[in-house]
Amino acid sequence: MVAERDEVDQIVEAWRRERADLDVEPLQVLSRVSRLARLLDQARGRAFTDHGLDGWEFDVLSALRRVGAPYELSPGALVQQTLVTSGTMTNRVDRLESRGFVERHPAPKDRRGVLVRLTPAGRDAVDSAMTELLEQEHEILAHLPSRHRSALAASLRTLLAAVERPAD
Repeated sequence: MVAERDEVDQIVEAWRRERADLDVEPLQVLSRVSRLARLLDQARGRAFTDHGLDGWEFDVLSALRRVGAPYELSPGALVQQTLVTSGTMTNRVDRLESRGFVERHPAPKDRRGVLVRLTPAGRDAVDSAMTELLEQEHEILAHLPSRHRSALAASLRTLLAAVERPAD
């Protein structure tokens, strides 16, 4: 059985031909990861747009949804989970609040603190977008046997953990 060829194979061959002095082996993996990431971003964009959300809105709403009832976090915790600045998060919470997706509530243990809570409308929006997103992601992964998915997930986990590990 001959393995299926893709665009990356052509890119690697061209670089090997043009620059035989370079070890282009990383392209075999990372160019494919990059191309898949772009395709996944497009699928995610469609899932969010179909449900009236921007990607950043989904990020904030899903962070709140994942913590469980009562679906609330401090703005600082949201900053940590979404990797944006506190000023950006303030703006995002303002916009989500104006859409009726979140509410601000006083923090019970800190009179100066505030908690951001997901509203029923926000929960409906993130749940429906998540359902569609997973349908699209299942379609993407359907091309790969489940035993290969597990091995790929494990390999990517190992690589990501090493790359994300802070330098000593």
